Amino acid sequence: MSQIIEHFKTLTQIPHCSKEADKLLDFLVNFAKKRNYNVEVDTVKNILISKGKPTLCLQAHYDMVCMGRAPEIETYEEEGWMKAKESSLGADNGMAIAMMMQLMDEGKALEFLLTSDEEIGLIGANEVAFDLKSQYMLNLDSEDEAEVYIGCAGGADITAFKQDSYVEGKGDCYEVAVKGLVGGHSGVDIDKGIPSAIKVLAEYLNEHGVTQLASMYAGERRNSIPANAVAIVRSEKALKDQNEVTVRQLTEQPDVLAEGQKVIELIHAFKHGVRAQNETLGIPDVSINLAIISTDEKGGLSIETSARAMAAEALEALTVETVAFFEAYGFSVKVEDKYPAWKPDVSAFTELVSAEMKKVFGKSKLMAIHAGLECGVIAEKYPDMKFASIGPTIRYPHSTREMVHIESVGRTYEVLKAVIQSV
Repeated sequence: MSQIIEHFKTLTQIPHCSKEADKLLDFLVNFAKKRNYNVEVDTVKNILISKGKPTLCLQAHYDMVCMGRAPEIETYEEEGWMKAKESSLGADNGMAIAMMMQLMDEGKALEFLLTSDEEIGLIGANEVAFDLKSQYMLNLDSEDEAEVYIGCAGGADITAFKQDSYVEGKGDCYEVAVKGLVGGHSGVDIDKGIPSAIKVLAEYLNEHGVTQLASMYAGERRNSIPANAVAIVRSEKALKDQNEVTVRQLTEQPDVLAEGQKVIELIHAFKHGVRAQNETLGIPDVSINLAIISTDEKGGLSIETSARAMAAEALEALTVETVAFFEAYGFSVKVEDKYPAWKPDVSAFTELVSAEMKKVFGKSKLMAIHAGLECGVIAEKYPDMKFASIGPTIRYPHSTREMVHIESVGRTYEVLKAVIQSV
């Protein structure tokens, strides 16, 4: 296991935020070639590494969600967990890449499919067109030990834009801010009771009758629960700190958005979070994350959301509802980066993986996840291939609290090697 951890630490020192992962791409290509693997890179920067006549393809993405100080990452260990100081860690999905590097060190005859820009809409997976030889694909992007994932949510990013204008404001100017909330993954953490900084801010503005909005910048990434939100407002009555909300009076007297009151009403009315629960799977069935809100100097207002559902019909219904909601407030709306759900599928391969998991952990459970795994997209391209997903225990991905359980990495690697041997 120590070699895997060292490989991972090496990865943390190579910048690989989504859309900015070329240095890691070059590193991985050279790493594989030095170990006599064949390497292909396609037009969207997916990487296929292979040797021999493989029956198993291991798949992971090599970009990460950069939060806080990332891509500057300083790792440390605490009570059996690896963490990062004031940044996301990148264990999602860097620990999977580290396991693959170790398997290449051992010369295993496998296919390794490393996809690009997964964290911003499964961009690489949507364009995969390699001539894969394997009968089976094991995705390494799950985040709970002793569980085998056999299905995942589909999703879509829904964005809205409105061109407003500025008018003269009245009263004093205030910065109203919600900063440093814990954040989290907008899929797997959406039901964990993590507060959205945007919704906390909107509740305060609504409660205090604030109607004059000069500007707003809120949220960090589409697939992260917002940890920070700041609004500049005008108010004719004094505003003060309240719970997580900090208020600072400013000397400026900025103009305000002509329809700022409607914007505040929209944010307050938006139903962020879990919309429906899947009782059979014990996970959210439908959810939406109100992710980012920003204004520009010309009065333009942009809103970004990420919607998820475990079935295509539910995702379509949520998309239609959300588009209509924004249009009712005068926004133009786009639906972007849509990806399919991976319908839960129990096969001989998933049973094999589960059996090997049970040998190592003493237990195993077939599960589905309320997040996008690349299996759903790739399965549509390779219909004869059988899929499963596993991974070490990772908590709070897509946030500065991200951590990976170190012992879990070693034991998950044991499972991985046993699956390789079995197939």
